[in-house]
Amino acid sequence: MDPTLLRAWRSGLCALLALGVGGFAAAGDRLAGTWGVSQVEGAAGGGLVPWALIGGSGSRDQVGATAFATTLRSQGGYSLRVAGAAVGLYDTVEVSAAQWRFGLSDTVPGASIGLDVIGAKWRVFGDAVYDQDQPWPQLALGVQAKHNRDFAVPAALGARRDSDLEVYAAATKVWLAGIAGRNTLANLTLRSTRANQFGLLGFGGDHSDRRRLCAELSLAMFLRDDLAIGAEWRSKPDNLSVFREERAADLFVAWFVNRHLSATLAWVDLGNIANKPGQQGAYLSLQAAL
Repeated sequence: MDPTLLRAWRSGLCALLALGVGGFAAAGDRLAGTWGVSQVEGAAGGGLVPWALIGGSGSRDQVGATAFATTLRSQGGYSLRVAGAAVGLYDTVEVSAAQWRFGLSDTVPGASIGLDVIGAKWRVFGDAVYDQDQPWPQLALGVQAKHNRDFAVPAALGARRDSDLEVYAAATKVWLAGIAGRNTLANLTLRSTRANQFGLLGFGGDHSDRRRLCAELSLAMFLRDDLAIGAEWRSKPDNLSVFREERAADLFVAWFVNRHLSATLAWVDLGNIANKPGQQGAYLSLQAAL
């Protein structure tokens, strides 16, 4: 792992442990796994999509936290390493941070791009788990501030800016004993964005500089209390005329080893990245939680 990312993950883990020592989330009263895994931008959710759920195991009178590290490598030699942390306040507010390092393979030999993401999420309405007798989902509003630390390549490709603010609304519903008697989760997120490749290639472009409302979907089913499988799909804007940008999708398995540790393994399809079409690869993410 990149030393900078490792330090970032260690800092997040230390902050998480400090919360636990302070007794904020020692009880961890929420149902195991209902805080999801760590999404690549730092929020609680799936690997690609933020959910309306709040990170950490803390209930409405507790503070919870997560720290995570994620790695991905595509068949074209692109590599992505992410580290970050999130704090969930009283199962209502979440603040998160993530740091990316993306290796550009032989597209730009020896070069990489860094991306910083700071996020916040507010649960506005509903409870995905305990409102079983209600038809409505849990709803949350979120914001993610992104800054590209290596803007030379994105600028050369036509990107307009190195930083931008994204807002999203997420709706998450859990059915206990849902499909085939298994606990089932569905999520729809709508995001206002003009990010190119999540922000790795900057924001806006020569083809379009308008914000787009992009849909993001997740579906997961628990085969056991500690094992979930699922799929995600995320649409993205197409702002740069030099390369066509496509949607991202994944198939994942998440293992909640215990209340404090989970591992997610996925096969991710990122579509076209720069000059390389059909980029797919394996994704591994580890999360510690309180």
